[in-house]
Amino acid sequence: MSQGPRSGLVAVSAALLAMSRHLEVRDVLKTIVASARELLDAQYAALGVPDDHGGFAQFVVDGVSDEQWKAIGPLPRQHGILAAMLHETGPERLADVRKDPRFEGWPDAHPELSDFLGLPIRDGDEVIGALFLANKLRPARGRPEDGEPADGRSTDGRAADCAPGDGCGFTREDEELLSILAQHAAIALTNARLYERSRELTIVEERSRLAHELHDAVSQKLFSLRLTAQAAAALVDRDPARAKGELQQVAALAAEATDELRAAVVELRPAALDEDGLVATLRTQTQVLDRAHTARVTFTAHKFRALPAAQEEAVLRVAQEALHNALRHSGAAHVDVTVGRHGCGAVLRVTDDGSGFEPQTVRQAGRHLGLVSMRDRASGVGGTLTVESAPGKGTTIELEVPGG
Repeated sequence: MSQGPRSGLVAVSAALLAMSRHLEVRDVLKTIVASARELLDAQYAALGVPDDHGGFAQFVVDGVSDEQWKAIGPLPRQHGILAAMLHETGPERLADVRKDPRFEGWPDAHPELSDFLGLPIRDGDEVIGALFLANKLRPARGRPEDGEPADGRSTDGRAADCAPGDGCGFTREDEELLSILAQHAAIALTNARLYERSRELTIVEERSRLAHELHDAVSQKLFSLRLTAQAAAALVDRDPARAKGELQQVAALAAEATDELRAAVVELRPAALDEDGLVATLRTQTQVLDRAHTARVTFTAHKFRALPAAQEEAVLRVAQEALHNALRHSGAAHVDVTVGRHGCGAVLRVTDDGSGFEPQTVRQAGRHLGLVSMRDRASGVGGTLTVESAPGKGTTIELEVPGG
């Protein structure tokens, strides 16, 4: 394996490691294409993921500028060489793709391609993509390659599309390298799809949970609001003073219902974890709460290092729940949030100087303060949740999560 700017097992290893670093499908596709183009020293590379309607659900290119890609136009359909790659069982190597009888042309803005190497990406019997390379930058010339007969036929008996010495840049060694890359690309792409599917299911479950909580909380508030309003209406003529008190209660219940709705909307809104990281996201949220409430809300980070996405999501949600409890129910004058390194993982503490409660009354407090959902989030990422509180002594919520 001596072809290209990077050679041998080091180049293959670098390409495979690059693919394993990503979980988003789009990122995996882009990494596969870039790795293939660099590994085989091609001018252009592309990867198409077929849909069920004769087109491509995704088509990623490397070596083509954004402006040129826009000028080319819509995603290609499954025809010609592209369609063949979705049905072939092995690599397809051509000296000049334009001379192949299956070639059907390309848009005016499309780059000019000559030598070509492509193969399907398979997950078992299913073709999940097709990888294409064109225009080898260091074309091979001269004698037949090892293992390739001089009569221009491949070792499997079919006519060799790229006979030795005819100017085709891609070699049998390139075929082998691309086949290895495609096998690992299938694993990386399948894992990415499973990850995205899992994340979608998590989002659905989370929204379902929130909808249930929202329904319960707001329904109770609205039911109380209705009864109180009816009582006020009945008292307005015979006891105006009591009616006034009932109307004040109506206003208070309406404010609580509004707060419940606002809290649900905030939790439904996606957090900026991907863009800003956990520390920046927590700092921003505590600053907003500090301005919005009379209680002082502070935040400190101690030697924190990034965690896997699931752990950071759990830490953020537990912090949000604990802050909500402290600001809404405890009457605290000061709420402090700290997050820091703990072994390979992290520890979160949310401490308030509010009224506190008796932790032994787990059933009542758990339902009221969301402790059950916080413990569920902790156990979901292999973490532990500790609650320390006493009447008149404030509350400390501590979450420990392992690292990745």
